[in-house]
Amino acid sequence: MTALGKQIRLKRIFSHPTGRILSIAIDHLVNYPIGMPEGLRDLGTTIEKIIQAKPSAITMLKGTAARFMPRFAGEVPLILQQMAIRPHSPHLADLVTVEEALSLGADALAVAVYVKGKDDIPVYKHLADVVRDSERFGLPIITHIYPLVIEGDAPRISNAPEDIFYAVRVAAEAGVDVIKTPYTGDIASFKDIVSATPVPVVTAGGPKCETLEEAAAMIRDVVRSGAAGSTVGRNVWGFPDVALAMDRLKTAMFSDAE
Repeated sequence: MTALGKQIRLKRIFSHPTGRILSIAIDHLVNYPIGMPEGLRDLGTTIEKIIQAKPSAITMLKGTAARFMPRFAGEVPLILQQMAIRPHSPHLADLVTVEEALSLGADALAVAVYVKGKDDIPVYKHLADVVRDSERFGLPIITHIYPLVIEGDAPRISNAPEDIFYAVRVAAEAGVDVIKTPYTGDIASFKDIVSATPVPVVTAGGPKCETLEEAAAMIRDVVRSGAAGSTVGRNVWGFPDVALAMDRLKTAMFSDAE
């Protein structure tokens, strides 16, 4: 029974005929204290524009979903961010339980993980615990997994192929259903990682691009790598015209690159 539930939820997210996704994340501030981006200041307006543009799914926190999603119920698959974490600390906090996520109508849980840090064992255990708990209810787990490079006291996210491959393999071994990870910046190296991974791999949106064309070009490279899609944030709500940004990125994602 739970296997069927998971299959139904995943098919809602991966519903495009290409099998790829372009999902949007607005869960940034709890895990990325980057200040208040203008595009996230008025959440209600931003969410409405995103929903109208029909992304593959939208990721947010439970409080945001409870307040802003009732009027859009069922229009776009909902992914809830499960936790808060920092790259420089082994501590983490659960923000929503599997049962709460199900009661809010979530199609999946997103679990953020930093690996290759000074003390990353607790996050592995946490990921395994959430996977185990969600399996009982058929709720898919999407891991947002980022390898770190420690430089003094300031860890940073690595895009090196060997680090990305390690992170993706860790996530797959934990039993997750979808893996979101940084793009290596190179089609060939990311294609090698994707081809060796038994579950769908999607790219994180990364830093904000200067132009929409630059963002679209990155998406076209992701398609060429054979990845299952991308989850973006700043490169949609970071531009003044959300509808235009979504249109350009959807065209790049779902029109097969030559």
